[in-house]
Amino acid sequence: MAGRRVLIIESDVVVGRSLAEQILAQDDFAAVETALNTAQGGVLAAGKRFDALIVAAALPDGTGTALTRRLRADGVMWPVLILGSEPPDDLAEIGGVTEHLLKPFRIAALLARLRALIRTFESSDDAVLTIGPYTFQPASKHLVENDDSIVRLTEKEASILKFLYRAGNVMVPREVLLHEVWGYNPAVTTHTLETHVYRLRQKIEKDPSNAQILVTDAGGYRLVP
Repeated sequence: MAGRRVLIIESDVVVGRSLAEQILAQDDFAAVETALNTAQGGVLAAGKRFDALIVAAALPDGTGTALTRRLRADGVMWPVLILGSEPPDDLAEIGGVTEHLLKPFRIAALLARLRALIRTFESSDDAVLTIGPYTFQPASKHLVENDDSIVRLTEKEASILKFLYRAGNVMVPREVLLHEVWGYNPAVTTHTLETHVYRLRQKIEKDPSNAQILVTDAGGYRLVP
């Protein structure tokens, strides 16, 4: 889950800064942006890519649930964690991957919930991930290029991309990737993985012999952002 980006919408500057610092101290998060109200948060969420939103239940110009509902209506489906002293009555009506965390909370509990939300989202039908010049929809197992052309993937190819995406720009050893995609099957060897990676490169690389997206590192593979 390396390299994740989070947007925090919180009117209390001290709380927002503290949360941002705690999240950035984790190896699996790369960037955090903050907003003080629904107006700022809405503009940021609509204009940039985030992997999750943390939204205060009460904000100066509205509520966290109202903002989330508006974002969902505009097609922003990133997972949302709403922070408040009591669960919103209309949480179930918002849609998407949306949960509530009661205040006060421990930072470890928030981080655990945040990671779980991201994993749930990336496995859902709403997930749309960016890989090189493509948008990747794991649920439908295809990539969409900038010109709207579609690259169709096999189930194993989609699983390879999904696991490498979750690892961020970090090398995943062949044995780890093999076990994650095929399970602990002694009949399946790294040659099987290498064959699938070769075929996947034929589909997604402009020059498969000089890979720029799915690259080989010593002992494994990684995706280049």
